[in-house]
Amino acid sequence: MQFSTKDRILGAAEELFAQYGFAGTSLRQVTTHADVNIAAVNYHFGSKENLINEVFRRRMDDMTANRLQQLQAALAQHPGELTPILAAFVRPALALAQNRHGGGAFVRVIARAYAEKNDGLRKFLSDHYGHVMREFGRAIAQCVPELSKEELYWRLDFVSGALTYAMADFGVIKRPAHVSESVHREHAAHELIRFAEAGLRASQKNNP
Repeated sequence: MQFSTKDRILGAAEELFAQYGFAGTSLRQVTTHADVNIAAVNYHFGSKENLINEVFRRRMDDMTANRLQQLQAALAQHPGELTPILAAFVRPALALAQNRHGGGAFVRVIARAYAEKNDGLRKFLSDHYGHVMREFGRAIAQCVPELSKEELYWRLDFVSGALTYAMADFGVIKRPAHVSESVHREHAAHELIRFAEAGLRASQKNNP
């Protein structure tokens, strides 16, 4: 498969950001890894900050579109049901993580975004993808009306954290050699969706 210069730069940057972090990766390293000159990076991206943003956009635009498409289908076909909404949130993310074309590296890049303080990146992600969590928040709120907005978003934060953990495959349960990636992913999605639904519906009677 032939990759464009822009794709080669994005792929190289993704691998290096995953390995060394954003601050620890120089544009010179990216150009060497992608076998391009610095002028190509400046032409396509203009700055290192914009290159970082575009690494996220390349992966997250498709995932976001899939999530919102599945959310709309869940609301239309299963009104008032929480499980299909959670499936629309979980499954596209796990599919991205197991994408053979760099999905694993991108998950490590996400982990870097959590670990490193990068206000520009956080603003970019909030501006471009914050609406996704709000859409899911509104849909889920209809299924658990007893939760306050604060309680709902606490629980959604925990669900998102568990999903990120599952995407990174950090857990003690690894894919057995005889189980395909797709089957393992579906099992992980099933268990995570059950866990998330139980957490969102958990009783509040013991709240402090």
